Amino acid sequence: MPVLRFLALGDSYTIGERVSAKNRWPNQLAKLLEAEGTQTEVTIIARTGWTVDELWEGIQANPPEGTYDLVTLLIGVNDQYRGYSAEWYREKFRFMLTQAISYAGGHPDKVIVLSIPDWGFTPFAAQRGDTEPISQMIDEFNAVNLEETKSVGAHYVDVTIISRMALDDFDLITGDRLHPSGKMYAMWADKILPVAREILR
Repeated sequence: MPVLRFLALGDSYTIGERVSAKNRWPNQLAKLLEAEGTQTEVTIIARTGWTVDELWEGIQANPPEGTYDLVTLLIGVNDQYRGYSAEWYREKFRFMLTQAISYAGGHPDKVIVLSIPDWGFTPFAAQRGDTEPISQMIDEFNAVNLEETKSVGAHYVDVTIISRMALDDFDLITGDRLHPSGKMYAMWADKILPVAREILR
C-alpha cells in the first residue's frame, strides 16, 4: 500500500502544546485517513512560540526531505502576539506559503492553509481584559492569509470559528487556559478531512 507523506508546518497549534502526540491535530487527521485506508506518514516541523521567520529558521535547521503528498501551514499567531502589522505578516506569510508549495512538489492544490485560531476567546485572554483587540488583529491576519492562499490556488480551512467556542466549553482548551485540547483538535481534524480527501483523489 502506498504511504501518504504528510508535512505539517506551524507553531504551538501544530505541535500541540500541552497535549499528547496522538492528540495533535495532524496525528488525528492521519488516524482518520488511515481509517479510510490511506496509510499516512506524518512529519511535523513546529514549535511553541514560533513566528513565521522562526518557522523558516526551524525548517532550514531540519529541512524536509523529498516531496510530500499533503502539506499544511498554520502560522502567524506569534507574529500577532508580538505586535507585528498585518502587512508585515503578509510578506512573511507569502514567502512561507511558497516554500510549503515547493515541499508539495510545486502543486498548490496539495497544500492546506489553516486560519489562525483566536486566542482572544480563551480564559487566558479574558483575564487580561484585552479580548476585542486580539480578535480584531486575528481577523486582520486571517484576511491576509486567506487572500494569499486564494491567490496561489491552495486550499483554506477556517478553524478560527471552532477556536471561538472555547469560552463556552472549557473542555476545548488545556489546563493552561490558552491552548486547544485534544477535543478541539479532533474538531479541526474532522473539518480538514474532506479537503484532504479531495487532495487524495
